[in-house]
Amino acid sequence: MYCCQQVLVGKNPELIPILTFLCEQSHKLTNMGIYYGRQLYFKARISIGKYYLEKVYKHNYHYKVLYSQAAQQILRTVAESFRYYYSLIKAYREGKILDIPRIPNYRKKGGMATVSYPKQALKLKDNQIRVPLGNTCKRWFGIDSFLIPMPSIRAFSSLKELRILPRNRCFYWEFVYQKEMVIKPQLDRENVLGIDHGVNNWLTCVSNVNTSLIVDGKQIKSMNRWYNKQISTIKENQPTGFWS
Repeated sequence: MYCCQQVLVGKNPELIPILTFLCEQSHKLTNMGIYYGRQLYFKARISIGKYYLEKVYKHNYHYKVLYSQAAQQILRTVAESFRYYYSLIKAYREGKILDIPRIPNYRKKGGMATVSYPKQALKLKDNQIRVPLGNTCKRWFGIDSFLIPMPSIRAFSSLKELRILPRNRCFYWEFVYQKEMVIKPQLDRENVLGIDHGVNNWLTCVSNVNTSLIVDGKQIKSMNRWYNKQISTIKENQPTGFWS
């Protein structure tokens, strides 16, 4: 089972410009891949394979400024979206779905997109993850990589992918890791617990094995009221979609 842990990137004046640049290039490379896929479909009805776009754009400026494995991941994601579209078209023609599928469309101009690094591109150094940059970034920024803290609750060996996610004028690290499946316990179906949800008494639980209990809900209600007030204050005078 794969899980994802999201961490907000702090306001780092040295790191934020680099992340902005990477996500902008990801956005542009994504649109270039979408353009090529759309043209192949409209003009020749040809599908694109998983590695097709990499061969087309491997010498492109936006491809070369990114670390190679990150750029490959971007184009493979675009190719996957078109393969999914082709499968939907086939299903539509066979009458398995009713709505006409929509071909992948371009991202809005001037935006940013996610950058993904597979585990193979990352290295752990002094409990920090080393994230490599492309050759052009090395020349422009004068560095070949940057370091980010490794989450203390996870092991580097379980990490599968690192994503740089731009959202709401901020950046987030997304750590994708593999988690072992929890073995289901053996249930005794003779034991029964009835749960009644309330407000002041959040949970009233009655069992047939003399373990009845009541969970006080007043503190949770107070915390929820405070949380809603904080959210309302933060969203005040912000543009539509800020809290999404």
